[in-house]
Amino acid sequence: FGLLKAIVATKFQEHIPIDEVFENLRCSHQGLTSEQAQQRLQIFGPNKLEEKEESKFLKFLGFMWNPLSWVMEAAAIMAIALANGGGKPPDWQDFVGIITLLLINSTISFIEENNAGNAAAALMARLAPKAKVLRDGRWTEEEAAVLVPGDIVSIKLGDIIPADARLLDGDPLKIDQSALTGESLPATKGPGDGVYSGSTVKQGEIEAVVIATGVHTFFGKAAHLVDSTNQVGHFQQVLTAIGNFCICSIAVGMFIEIIVMYPIQHRAYRPGIDNLLVLLIGGIPIAMPTVLSVTMAIGSHRLSQQGAITKRMTAIEEMAGMDVLCSDKTGTLTLNKLSVDKNLIEVFEKGVTQDQVILMAARASRIENQDAIDTAIVGMLGDPKEARAGIQEIHFLPFNPTDKRTALTYIDSDGKMYRVSKGAPEQILNLAYNKSEIAQKVHIVIDKFAERGFRSLGVAYQDVPDGRKESPGSPWHFVALLPLFDPPRHDSAETIQRALNLGVNVKMITGDQLAIGKETGRRLGMGTNMYPSSALLGQNKDESIADLPVDDLIEKADGFAGVFPEHKYEIVKRLQARKHICGMTGDGVNDAPALKKADIGIAVADATDAARSASDIVLTEPGLSVIISAVLTSRAVWLYNIVFYFPLDIIKFFIRYALSGKAWDLVIDQRIAFTRKKHFGKEERELKWAHAQRTLHGLQPPNAKLFPEKAGYNELCQMADEAKRRAEIARLRELHTLKGHVESVVKLKGLDIDTIQQSYTV
Repeated sequence: FGLLKAIVATKFQEHIPIDEVFENLRCSHQGLTSEQAQQRLQIFGPNKLEEKEESKFLKFLGFMWNPLSWVMEAAAIMAIALANGGGKPPDWQDFVGIITLLLINSTISFIEENNAGNAAAALMARLAPKAKVLRDGRWTEEEAAVLVPGDIVSIKLGDIIPADARLLDGDPLKIDQSALTGESLPATKGPGDGVYSGSTVKQGEIEAVVIATGVHTFFGKAAHLVDSTNQVGHFQQVLTAIGNFCICSIAVGMFIEIIVMYPIQHRAYRPGIDNLLVLLIGGIPIAMPTVLSVTMAIGSHRLSQQGAITKRMTAIEEMAGMDVLCSDKTGTLTLNKLSVDKNLIEVFEKGVTQDQVILMAARASRIENQDAIDTAIVGMLGDPKEARAGIQEIHFLPFNPTDKRTALTYIDSDGKMYRVSKGAPEQILNLAYNKSEIAQKVHIVIDKFAERGFRSLGVAYQDVPDGRKESPGSPWHFVALLPLFDPPRHDSAETIQRALNLGVNVKMITGDQLAIGKETGRRLGMGTNMYPSSALLGQNKDESIADLPVDDLIEKADGFAGVFPEHKYEIVKRLQARKHICGMTGDGVNDAPALKKADIGIAVADATDAARSASDIVLTEPGLSVIISAVLTSRAVWLYNIVFYFPLDIIKFFIRYALSGKAWDLVIDQRIAFTRKKHFGKEERELKWAHAQRTLHGLQPPNAKLFPEKAGYNELCQMADEAKRRAEIARLRELHTLKGHVESVVKLKGLDIDTIQQSYTV
């Protein structure tokens, strides 16, 4: 436990001296022995994320566990178990019908969501499978899963860092950690700095000591947030509310009907159960889940044609009501690649155009094995080959942390030798012969770029008169400053405007600096009311806004900068607490927890596997424009349900009873459904029939009273029985007399009764 506490302390104190790190971890530069590594592996577990296997069968049964299904299951049990007696078999028809509907609803939902991946598994798949580790004094290649805190590992260009680590002595690295932190530019990490598992080495080679593995890493913390999130969708909450309402209504109705049928009407057991079944089944919108599933499947097909794959069908309905869209900046609103705004290039050398500045910078760049800056500069040319066209390359000086610049010595078509360099503005300025004259202006331009979130890049050149690459050459000329930034996508501004027109408020969430976020927001026309997330949600809150409610600031903000995964998660959570239906777009590992927490998680094109697994909708085309199409399609599906489902249900009700006049007669004319009389007033109906027969045969005047006013109920029943018997005798006597009369006449006349037309006149 003492070792565990020491390692946890090291994990969260990343700026303590490296010697103290070795002391806390109880290791050395020679690495661990195999025995030590095995002991630590038992303490900390393997360097991988926990996998939770989910039973497909239990997942299928889970779709039958909701209020609507509970009522249907209760009806099925009543039909098969309680509907017995009265000389009739159990109600197999209703039982089979209900079970069939339950299976259909569950099967549709299971098939729809069965393809949804496990986000934690996708996060684990991103971990480096192999690592070069120092064990027992020898370098060996081991599975990344066996790494433990205290191991010494070697990382180089192209490697995925296998665990959280602190860098040892060596040249600085360039690390791409955009998928983890959202930073669009590669970060430079030197000795003593911490690096995160899952980030990629873009330049350099160095050794490092492992300080955290598996679920204890920055990467694992994001996985834990994803795995521990079980967000119930807004649409599911609506269906649950409908189900609860049906349960309460049916329970009240059944209680009243039981009181009326048995204590008051003294109904037999089986007819009462049959009536309760009618109420129980009739009170459930049995077809609603199936109809909604079908309509959402149609909407899903339409979305797939527009470039959006729906993983969770209910997200279609939720998207129709979405009013807040939290959008990741890097790779979503922007291209996630550096670019140069040629119009903002500040030229210091007279007679040099902006195009010539770009060509000089491209010549000072690598053509192959480029870093992000080289790619951006060379990409500004019409053809990358122009960077070396018409010149002879003599020597290329690669970037190094001491000089912080690159340089190319070359001979042009006239046979003259030149040297051109690009790099950090301060280093390029130090080369210039007129530094004292231009330094103030250079710093003003650098500050102006920084205020807008741009990174500055200096360019300079010199002549090499003696034609030797070792020659120091003539004085350097400071040519220009170039602004580097991550440009917005061409359709992002239009998409945001369309979203606002549809009533969807767009908020930018980025791991970049506040100035970069504001500049991107300004270019997209979405406002610059942005805050650093640490000022709102961190421990060191900004005093200027400390007294204001955090929820109000989040609700009214246009965006947030310097955001970590837990901050994104918290922002979405707070917006949902304000009753907003919140959508979240993203592409990186750092977006996965918030994607799963949001009502509608949207993974953009080229997203990581973790983001796709945690999302509800996956875009197959770049940009956000397809989201607007998805919102419109979702609202069309919702209107389809309203316009067609409910009127069709009403029409079905009217047609069913219009075709059955008897049903209307029972409900309205005779009002049998609402009677409190024994046997639904059967005796009174028989008495009315007997009265009608007596009137027909002239035994009682039509307007005569049916019975004396003071007659009791038993007398009325007796009178009814006597009237019925008299009417039956009269009918039989008339029939017998008529038939006997005809037969006697036929016999007297000697006729064959079979040949006579069978018609009588009375």
